[in-house]
Amino acid sequence: MVRRAVCPGSFDPVTNGHIDIIGRAAALFDEVIVGVGVNRSKSASSSKLFTADERMAMIRDAVTPWPNVRVEGFSGLVTEFCREVGAVAIVKGLRGSSDYDYELQMAQMNSHLTDVETVFLMTDPGMSFVSSSLVKEVASFGGDVADFVPAHVLTALTQRLAERREQG
Repeated sequence: MVRRAVCPGSFDPVTNGHIDIIGRAAALFDEVIVGVGVNRSKSASSSKLFTADERMAMIRDAVTPWPNVRVEGFSGLVTEFCREVGAVAIVKGLRGSSDYDYELQMAQMNSHLTDVETVFLMTDPGMSFVSSSLVKEVASFGGDVADFVPAHVLTALTQRLAERREQG
């Protein structure tokens, strides 16, 4: 039996912290599916910088070192997506106690909805303060975020922010 896990998120954009969690999950499971979805509560509070297709392409480029990782888009509940792909676990990275408080509630709800387990991996301490939102904010003000995203993501991020500035 293949032990398959899902690493869900919006990944707008994918960061080195995300890549670290995905790579470590790839060592623990036979197959890891990075599920790129739309979290309605997050999208209500901020607009996406990249389309779902752009985000999936950036992740695919970043996960090439792991042949057991694939990237798919999904909408709706992550538990339904897990059922559709036959996943036994949801893998989430935790940066700190505030992530834990939120993710614990989600894990308990997911456990109520399905028999898929949630596995928490602690983020590399060097990436514990990095989030997609913070990366976008710092980059939008001209800050150097090269240490926090893969090189191809930095290029796409720089180009997209320049396009937005030109548009007004």
